[in-house]
Amino acid sequence: MRRTERDEVTSRAGRPRASSREVLAEAASELFLEQGYEATSIAEIAARAGVSRSSFFNYAASKGALLWGGLDERIDALEDALERATPAAAVRALAHDFAPDALALALANAEAMGLVAELEREAALRRARIGRVVARALRRRGADPLAAEVGGAAYGGAVLAAVERWSLAGPGRSDLAATLDAALDAIRAIPLD
Repeated sequence: MRRTERDEVTSRAGRPRASSREVLAEAASELFLEQGYEATSIAEIAARAGVSRSSFFNYAASKGALLWGGLDERIDALEDALERATPAAAVRALAHDFAPDALALALANAEAMGLVAELEREAALRRARIGRVVARALRRRGADPLAAEVGGAAYGGAVLAAVERWSLAGPGRSDLAATLDAALDAIRAIPLD
């Protein structure tokens, strides 16, 4: 029997990996809206998505991290892109074709989902991660270590601020890339004195 390309990307459970993460994130979002973040268990999310509880951890380390999968993939790609492009170009590419997802829904409905504190914690982790990888790239380009750290932190802040602003404006109503460009422009426009 000839295997198709679809068979190649399908997990042993029969679901494509990315699709299952997205299905889990959608199930989590529904449950968070219905009963709140704290009251929702991983077992409930897995059941709603139609996967086993143990399979959940193939897609996310926690129920909060599940919402960040799409952005996390882009941050992984950012690390590679920084080898070939300037930090500004690599960070701008992070927003290219970014479609509304569970994270955008969660940011727009954080209070209703009981996610405010969780999103703040998770956002801080991504902000710091982006800051570290950009600072490393800036140091490789010869930047002073202190300037590289400050610059990296600014880029991390710009990305997370843009994602949040885009989500609150109604994801899909505007382009994340344009919002990120405005955030990056804001870095240069900050009066320093």
